[in-house]
Amino acid sequence: MVYKLLKEFSYMNFKNINTKIFCLSVILFGISCKKAFLDVVPDNVATLSNAFTSANEAEKYLFTCYDYMPNDADAQVNPGMTAGDEIWCEYPDIRISNRSWRIARGLQNVTSPYINYMEGENGAPSMYKAIRDCNIFLENVADKNKIRDLAPDMRDRWIGEATFLKAYYHFVLLRAYGPIPIIDKNLPINAPIEQTRVKRQPVDSVVNYIANLLDKAATTLPPTVRNKATELGRVTKAIALSVKARLLVTAASPLFNGNPDYANFKDREGVQLFNPTFSTEKWKRAASACKAAVDLCDTSGIHLYTFTSTSVAVSPTTAVQMNIRNATSEKWNSELIWGLARNDNSIQYYTAPHFDPTNATNTGGFPTLGPTLKMAQLFYTKNGVPINEDKTLDFSSIASLRVATHEERFNLIENYTTARINFDREPRFYGALGFDGCTWFMASSSSDENTWNMQCRVGQFGSAISTPVTGYFIKKVVNWHDEWVSGGGFNMTNYAWPEMRLADLYLLYAEALNEANGPGAEVYNYVNKVRARAGLGTVESSWTNYSNSPSKYTSKDGMRSIIQQERSIELSFEGQRYWDMLRWKTAAQEINGNVKGWDRTQDDPALYYRPITFFTQRFQAPRDYLWPIKEDDLLNNQNLVQNPGW
Repeated sequence: MVYKLLKEFSYMNFKNINTKIFCLSVILFGISCKKAFLDVVPDNVATLSNAFTSANEAEKYLFTCYDYMPNDADAQVNPGMTAGDEIWCEYPDIRISNRSWRIARGLQNVTSPYINYMEGENGAPSMYKAIRDCNIFLENVADKNKIRDLAPDMRDRWIGEATFLKAYYHFVLLRAYGPIPIIDKNLPINAPIEQTRVKRQPVDSVVNYIANLLDKAATTLPPTVRNKATELGRVTKAIALSVKARLLVTAASPLFNGNPDYANFKDREGVQLFNPTFSTEKWKRAASACKAAVDLCDTSGIHLYTFTSTSVAVSPTTAVQMNIRNATSEKWNSELIWGLARNDNSIQYYTAPHFDPTNATNTGGFPTLGPTLKMAQLFYTKNGVPINEDKTLDFSSIASLRVATHEERFNLIENYTTARINFDREPRFYGALGFDGCTWFMASSSSDENTWNMQCRVGQFGSAISTPVTGYFIKKVVNWHDEWVSGGGFNMTNYAWPEMRLADLYLLYAEALNEANGPGAEVYNYVNKVRARAGLGTVESSWTNYSNSPSKYTSKDGMRSIIQQERSIELSFEGQRYWDMLRWKTAAQEINGNVKGWDRTQDDPALYYRPITFFTQRFQAPRDYLWPIKEDDLLNNQNLVQNPGW
């Protein structure tokens, strides 16, 4: 037994040698071993003398700090995608292991929480390990007696990068858990156990701490990457200011700004963890941060993406569709503020349709992730207003059947029968969603007059296992250069996941301005920029001419509703809606009800287009607005308190 333990120990990572030696002594000699809570004590002291001997070695350690970034392109572990109401899977979830989807199914828990960002379990990296490594890096690189071959400007830049990452990892925790322990510096390895029992800090203190770190990082970061061949994915000033904008909009939102649900949420010493008083100043501060980020992006050459093709001539209709698709999935496009270079783009693999009949024997794809019928209904009509507001178009019977005309051929298969809901919709509907009866333009298409057609009913090429359970595909995340090949292969074009793009920032700015001052020209301007790229008229003209609530955009409440729907459409399936619903405190209404889609087991369109229910979601408020802390952590650290309701 001892030999086996020693043999296994010899293969352990040398980075953790101090911890491994200690825990081996626990096994052999029965010494009590308790893990220090949240990894606030470093366990890799033995390697630090080597890690900062040269610029080359120090940069490797910096890349380790980057390595903790959540893989947001993987819907299986990105709660922003599948913990809410946007995307659904068949149950049981065959072919994938969708941990974040278990949150949507009401299975979050305190014994083994899903997507546990604190401990790094159940699909998540540990943010506190990440923060610990950032602190180690900053402590050593800030010492000018170390890394003698590191140029001063590069030293400053690296410090800015690590400072940003430290801020962002705290933000990931804040967004999920609310008040969190701040780990500004690591404790020494010989720190008394009581010092490791850290406390949660009030939300406002955490927000200010993160904002200050982002300000500090921005002073030494370049506006954009200097060398695109080697630096794409590295942090820039534009990223730091944009994340600060997102942070402060989050902090100003109803979940964190004067939330009465948490008025009595205190730590064990009676310190109030939520400020119960609403403050308009928080929205003004957020608007100022958004404006600073917008201005820097404008001067740094970041602009809304528009599609141009040098290989295939396309119609204006298809070009607008490609604006939507490629703003998300085109490699390092002009709109990208922050792209996550380290990702596997698995969302493509799990949503791409088998749309190429020339490779009929190909079984390499698993289109498992499907947009819900609710999301299909959320998109506007072709007039740029919600389907339940358009006074000129009737969507009261979304499942009624209709045949597509020649004029509709760039969105729908000519002479093909599909559901009413798929007609007369805005370009983002056709750019974001694939479905039975749609056309699907790809780079391999000879033209948009002769492109792939989706026919998903039983007996057709794309039926059954080739269609997600809801009957809809996430078209916008599938790169237009992807292709099926003979022998079961799928050539997938990886791209940097759009963690932050300019349309997101524009809508954050419009939201903050509206909440701070009410609607006005500047609010409309930034919403209209996004709408124009999507082929829509202005908010003012669309609501005035087509809505049964023509003055909706003139009030703060009405404009708030418009901006929230605009964000959910523009950023659909990009991992933002779930977090938006939490901060807006609308999740209790939105994530409560039946999850529906079409009946993909049918061949007759009248039967196929019957809405069926897959699951009934239950969001328990206020409990589910904040995630639970693992029960074991509360036992190990009596200074912690659990989030309300858990």
